[in-house]
Amino acid sequence: MAWLVCGRWTKWMVLALWVVILAVAFPMAGKLTSVESNDNSAWLPGGAEATQVADLQERFRPDDIVPAVIVYERGAGITPADRKKAADDVARLQGIAGVTGQVAGPVPAQDGKALQTFVPIKVEGDLDGVVGVVKQIRSTTGGAADGLDVQLAGPAAVAADSSEVFDGIDGTLLYTTLVVVTIILLITYRSPVLWLLPVVSAGTALLTSQAFIYLLAKHAGLVVNAQSAGILTVLVFGAGTDYALLLVARYREELRRHEDRHEAMALALHRAGPAIIASAATVAIGMSCLTLAELNSTSGLGPVAALGIAVGLLAMLTLLPALLVICGRWLFWPVRPKSGSAEPTATGIWARLGGRIARRPRIVWLVTAAVLGVMSLGLFQLDATGLTQADQFVTKPASVSGEEALARHFPAGQGEPVVVIGQNSAAAQIKSAVAGTRGIDSVGDPVVNGDLVMYEAVLSAAPDSDEALATIERVRDAVHPVGDAKVGGMTAMTLDINAANEHDNLLIIPLVLLVVLVILGILLRAVVAPLVLILTVVLSFMAALGVSALVFRHVFGFGGQDTSFPLYVFVFLVALGIDYNIFLMTRVREESQQHGTRRGALVGLAATGGVITSAGVVLAGTFSALGSLPLVAFAEIGFAVAFGVLLDTLVVRSVLVTALNLDLGRWMWWPSRLTRIRDEPDAPVTEADAPGRNLDRVP
Repeated sequence: MAWLVCGRWTKWMVLALWVVILAVAFPMAGKLTSVESNDNSAWLPGGAEATQVADLQERFRPDDIVPAVIVYERGAGITPADRKKAADDVARLQGIAGVTGQVAGPVPAQDGKALQTFVPIKVEGDLDGVVGVVKQIRSTTGGAADGLDVQLAGPAAVAADSSEVFDGIDGTLLYTTLVVVTIILLITYRSPVLWLLPVVSAGTALLTSQAFIYLLAKHAGLVVNAQSAGILTVLVFGAGTDYALLLVARYREELRRHEDRHEAMALALHRAGPAIIASAATVAIGMSCLTLAELNSTSGLGPVAALGIAVGLLAMLTLLPALLVICGRWLFWPVRPKSGSAEPTATGIWARLGGRIARRPRIVWLVTAAVLGVMSLGLFQLDATGLTQADQFVTKPASVSGEEALARHFPAGQGEPVVVIGQNSAAAQIKSAVAGTRGIDSVGDPVVNGDLVMYEAVLSAAPDSDEALATIERVRDAVHPVGDAKVGGMTAMTLDINAANEHDNLLIIPLVLLVVLVILGILLRAVVAPLVLILTVVLSFMAALGVSALVFRHVFGFGGQDTSFPLYVFVFLVALGIDYNIFLMTRVREESQQHGTRRGALVGLAATGGVITSAGVVLAGTFSALGSLPLVAFAEIGFAVAFGVLLDTLVVRSVLVTALNLDLGRWMWWPSRLTRIRDEPDAPVTEADAPGRNLDRVP
């Protein structure tokens, strides 16, 4: 099979095939943002109570109305001139295209320092259409007298600010990722040309996967949002470049032993291919576990990520080898690998590190594990209970300032009411139950449609506060027995999202561990090694999460973490961390067959230490690109995964796992036949141990 990719004639066929695929995929990839769903209800499972209420609301609001709340605030007290301006604004607002129904207000606050006006906005299509109307409202109400502050709050203002944040987010992330990957590859390869081929291959894989995902979202109901689309970009570039680094490193080894570059690539694919395929399969299967999540955004990320990994794997095992063979050895300039030249990894820094670890491996792994355990103590600072609206953005948007102004003078939940829908026959009992619930400030008049009645209630607390969430639970307890009533609205959506995330954490984290354990057992044909490796990955994850929690709280000053944060970081670090385990341990197993298990561990580290470190730096760089986005959830995932990957490659894989390999020796591979191979006497790794020296022919 390897010869089909890099043969003298077939390499051109592979290139031509990818050119055709790219030509077809490119137009569809650009349409991915048009099928994204970024509103809160699209994140919820269909069975959530808030989702059911949102569906029922369409019977009461066929035009899909989203309210905006204008807040006029003067610290010294509202003046007659302020009231006149607010009244004049009402007349002007009524003429704005997109404003529907009756503009209500201005309504004075009891403290005499503010006014509020309610503006109903008709949504055409998705919430992105609200942006233009909100801009016109802000323009119309601007130009106030000195001392009068005019701000916009309510769901329409939040939707407009969120839409502007997400606007262009894919382009920003893509360009940032490209710059980061390019710089790291230039430093890694020290070649002005070689870096281009992995980037081109990864870019082709990204466009192809985006086209497939667009088709699935448009025709198969796949839920895609800006978060999963953004993660797709960094995942395809990060993981794809990792596979490229491993393949290129093995190709370079074979070029030093073979004059014919086609033969060298065939051997490289034969030896590195299984490890790359196993790594990609582990990541794809691990990501696929997310499809079992209750939360639509999480379950949608599963197939999005798995498809991206699969396409990235295909590109790196077909397109990249064809390009490398077509271009020839000159790509490696100024240090071109010549046939018969020495293998530098045999006596490099990783060979020397292995020699030092071999002196006292037990002390090394015990100390390393203890340090990671201390780092894990930062988990006590983790606050993954959800982000408030004010804490969701790196910088405060105008709508958050508007909500704060609204809360200073009016009931905090005025702009985002609680929605209760039940049987009209029990309308009076439903209203009484809602009004009598602690935390409800007021209940509006009933809106009747057939056998259903809808009430909107105002929360006393801010709609994204813990007290508001507790109030929703009390309202549900009060109305569920009455008229089959259900409770929804923005606060209820937040509550249901948090509950779904908690369920997903408890289900998916153990499932991913089990899946990865089984895959490692099959790949390594052992029992002890997979268990040891899983423990190191979990310890690495806990340490990364602990340090991240401390940094978020005491350095960045973030207000907390999203409830999905632990699950996302776990899946990425475990799935991708296992990648490096597979890269290292498959090579250690290969070399152990020639040298014994202890010496095989040293030769395997010497051969893969450099490429694993480079791969980790690239992957960390791509995930750190998420920090360029103005959303706290993205920034936190990016930092935690980037830090965790670096910790995994620089410490866990290189030091902890190697020390465990040396200490356990052949028992690491129990019950495979490697446990019966005697170890060679310890000695420094030399050129005589050049990786793969005795494996020059494809079986």
